[in-house]
Amino acid sequence: MKYVNLGKTGLKVSRICLGTMAYANGAGGAHPWALNEEASQPFYKRAFEAGINFYDTANVYSFGTSEEFLGRAVKKYAKRGEVVIATKVHGEMRPGDPNGKGLSRKAILGEIDLSLKRLGTDYVDLYQIHRLDPETPIEETLEALHDVVKSGKARYIGASSMYAWQFMQALALQSASGWSRFVSMQNHLNLLYREEEREMLPLCRDQGIGVIPWSPLARGRLARGPDEKTERSETDKFGTYLYRKTVEADRAVIERVGEVAAERGVSRGQVALAWHFAKPGVTAPIVGATKPEQLDDAIAAIDITLTTDEVKRLEEPYVPHPVAGFV
Repeated sequence: MKYVNLGKTGLKVSRICLGTMAYANGAGGAHPWALNEEASQPFYKRAFEAGINFYDTANVYSFGTSEEFLGRAVKKYAKRGEVVIATKVHGEMRPGDPNGKGLSRKAILGEIDLSLKRLGTDYVDLYQIHRLDPETPIEETLEALHDVVKSGKARYIGASSMYAWQFMQALALQSASGWSRFVSMQNHLNLLYREEEREMLPLCRDQGIGVIPWSPLARGRLARGPDEKTERSETDKFGTYLYRKTVEADRAVIERVGEVAAERGVSRGQVALAWHFAKPGVTAPIVGATKPEQLDDAIAAIDITLTTDEVKRLEEPYVPHPVAGFV
């Protein structure tokens, strides 16, 4: 396994991060395709054995059960000090409770304790805001996050899914106020959605921010042929929403991925993930896996170095997309 620093911190993370949204009690939630705890065990075991030390979850994933599964897997297969656990806060956790969501001081300080309880640990390595909260002053959010770090409940803090100007504003406020600074950006980036290359990626490179893209395979679209369907693709409402306006334009990119994969004799998923490693500033794409071969592909992709010509060919069919993922 290869390891890199998360941004300009001294924290070493594996070149891929295992996303654990798919390992949860999905019944009745937004992720009915999620694997139950027993079915998720082989994936955690394989990941730990392969040297993956970076794991991403969120309080809102299947009512907190994703955090619970991850916490128990760490106890079973690894040593807590050797694992980098990242979780997130923002989503609605208690319907009917007006303070059961968002990024108010009350929500953040309450949710970090609940996340720690579910994870079975006394700290997380990276505590991220899942989205911005337009109903809470950004200063309130940032000071509360700073207090979480100073309390020892989080080693670092990160952000996710916002405009570059909003992220720069937050970074400036943190620096001016002497608060703990964001060290990472979890954003929407893949061969079908490259709008982050315009402003967010240059900003992160300039500020020394680690980039950990979500949906690097475009919810599986880049790992299969353009007409192939899966159980997840048929039930993934958010995925359908993200790419609904560019289906035909995206087909050309998907076909190009298939061409490069065939020439190399590797899977489509390996090529699509390897593209991230060719992008300056990208730390570790967050990969999800519900089939053993998907995790194996992600691990194998780390050793693929695309040529300049291959990168050019993969990017050539892309057309500008409307902003998607947080608006």
